[in-house]
Amino acid sequence: MKKTKFLAWLLIVPLFFFSCKENPAEESEFNWDDVSWPIFRGDPELSGVAKDGIPENLTLLWSFQTESWIIGSPVLGLGRVYSGSSDGKVYALNLSDGEKIWEFDTQDDIEASPILLEGAVYVGNLSGDFFCLDAETGQVRWEFKCDNSIYGSANWAADLQGQGYWILVGSYDNRLYSLKADTGELNWAYETDNYINGAPATDGQQVVFGGCDELLHILSVADGTKIGEVWAGSYIPGSAALAGDKAYLGHYDNKLICIDRKQGKIDWEYEDTENPDAFFSSPAVGKDRVLIGSRNDSLHCVDRKTGQRLWVFPTRDDVDSSPVIAGEKVVVGSLDGRLYVVDLNNGKELWSYEIGAPLFSCPAVDGGLIVIGSDDGRIYAFGEKK
Repeated sequence: MKKTKFLAWLLIVPLFFFSCKENPAEESEFNWDDVSWPIFRGDPELSGVAKDGIPENLTLLWSFQTESWIIGSPVLGLGRVYSGSSDGKVYALNLSDGEKIWEFDTQDDIEASPILLEGAVYVGNLSGDFFCLDAETGQVRWEFKCDNSIYGSANWAADLQGQGYWILVGSYDNRLYSLKADTGELNWAYETDNYINGAPATDGQQVVFGGCDELLHILSVADGTKIGEVWAGSYIPGSAALAGDKAYLGHYDNKLICIDRKQGKIDWEYEDTENPDAFFSSPAVGKDRVLIGSRNDSLHCVDRKTGQRLWVFPTRDDVDSSPVIAGEKVVVGSLDGRLYVVDLNNGKELWSYEIGAPLFSCPAVDGGLIVIGSDDGRIYAFGEKK
């Protein structure tokens, strides 16, 4: 009797064990449509901060060859990668395998990053042509003509009257434009005294940007009127990042600065006095630190409150690529042809991949994926095998 019960128990235990294990068919699969990095630097504030971290074991998932170098950064959404190229084309690729879905020829170099908003892709080229394309098909919805080149990404803000969205884009015709997202109709234009290089940042109420006039401009999103301006001290090649009432930006004269938008003054300045060179990169602003690439071949990390140096990570060439904070890691490219992952806390290298061609583009990071364009004309996607 005892032996019979014991044998029965041996049969029951494995059945119980396997019945308690998760059914593989019920395990959630990775959803490529959930990956979202729809704008240069990740959000309208241009913070350069990803929603989540990146895996330990990164591998090259795929690459796609365009016909010329890539300066701008890709964006991610709807299960796709959207990127411009200096071959003048906008490409839509399948995020999972890099297969081309469509391409659209704008007829001139594209150095600006596109943005993805409400099923449309917005991007400008060096002829000053600004396009709204259907994200599904690549068909032109509307086109707006600036009087000079567009080098920086556009941005978006909600219409404060609840009538949809507005697109904000700067040009080398010295103007920042606000356009209706659905029609391309001009809301307002604000004229500066020199070229506008980077993307405008916005918190929904104000739009903030700089350029070759050495000023940080602060405008009302509603009507483009000037709220304030702050002299930065030199040309501003990149974009400002917003966090609270502060704006963070680098400039040509070897300084990363923090500007108080309410007070209209510079809070602090950071300068590498030992090895000075220009900041063409746009900063990433985390909870307690700010990171920016420099043309002294380094990635710099400073205290967000004081501007004091925390660490410097050296590469082998200029860092014009803008870094992205992803959890406790930082992702950045260098003109030395390498993509780096660095420890946010101490600046130690965790991983690198040698592409072999300069990386001006900044990475798009979400869902454990890193997507970046290169001077060799390729778009590269890294992550874990899904």
